[in-house]
Amino acid sequence: MASIFTRIIHREIPAYIVAESDDALAFLDIRPLTKGHTLVVPKQEVDYLFDLDDELYTRLHLFAKEVAIALKKVIPCQRIATAVMGLEVPHAHIHLIPMNHMSDANFSNPKLELTEEEMRRIADKIKAAL
Repeated sequence: MASIFTRIIHREIPAYIVAESDDALAFLDIRPLTKGHTLVVPKQEVDYLFDLDDELYTRLHLFAKEVAIALKKVIPCQRIATAVMGLEVPHAHIHLIPMNHMSDANFSNPKLELTEEEMRRIADKIKAAL
């Protein structure tokens, strides 16, 4: 069965997509730690990031860098944290988390509940900054 990320890639379920390349997709996390929290996933469904071949691994990280630069332009923050963690979705992914404090990237924190309008506005700003 396809992962939820594969279903987003195939546009079977909606997402707030901010960027796309031949190999990857970036979209807002619907349970964000901070405003602008974005997921970057390879289009190839591979469970573990370090199982990606070297070329795709490199392209994925370069794509994540482009998205992070745009994200920092539109979300006021000191840095964009990156995290590779989680076991809930069997599909490699990189979290990009705008942060002003170390605690902003703590996955034990309560998740934000943003309106659909706010999510769409954030996604549109990131797209425009790319």
